[in-house]
This record gives sequence, C-alpha cells and structure tokens, in this order.
Amino acid sequence: MSETIFTKIINKEIPADILFEDDKVLAFKDISPQAPIHFLVIPKKAIATINDIQQEDDAVIGYMYRTAAKLCAEMGVSEQGFRTVMNCNDDGGQTVYHIHLHVLAGKPLGWPPYQEKRKV
Repeated sequence: MSETIFTKIINKEIPADILFEDDKVLAFKDISPQAPIHFLVIPKKAIATINDIQQEDDAVIGYMYRTAAKLCAEMGVSEQGFRTVMNCNDDGGQTVYHIHLHVLAGKPLGWPPYQEKRKV
C-alpha cells in the first residue's frame, strides 16, 4: 500500500489535532468537520479498505470502535448519541485509502445522512 496522508500523520510528518494515541490506533479531529464533534480513529497498521481487513485485524477493528466510544464518553456525548461511519472505495465515499472510522456527534444526526438529487 502506498503512503497516505494518514501514514504521514502517524509518522508525525504532518500535524494533526490528536485526541488519543497508543501503539494500535490514532484518533484526531477531522480537518473538515461535518458535525460539532467530528474525529477519525485510524489503525496504525496500514489497511487500505474494509475489503482488505484480514482475520488477524479483527482485534484492532474492534479496538477502533472501543476507542471511539471511550472518547465520546470523555467528551460527554455518549448518552445523547454519536454516529460512526467507515467508507469503502469510491462509490462508498472513501477518499483516503487507509481505513478510518469517522465519529460524529454534538447535534441530532438525521437519516439518511444526505438526500440524493433526483431527476424529475
């Protein structure tokens, strides 16, 4: 897998507003937030897409979600609720090919998240 912007953030080659880091994951604020609280949780292991997750990655994927829940609790939004989203490939909206969990909170989040324009 080629180096991505997330690899550069993990390697501290470019700055990020880091919320949490350990040997498995890194969580940081999204640079283009879509909600009052919007951060990403990424594995330090480079995995391009959801389709590339292997059995040995199961633990880190679960850990990403536990990290998201822990951070939301610390931010005081667990009880109100939050959304987690992981996009996959172009049609799924993935723009960086290093899996990442979007975590959004701080306002009511409707469903569907957007309305597609329909031809009449």
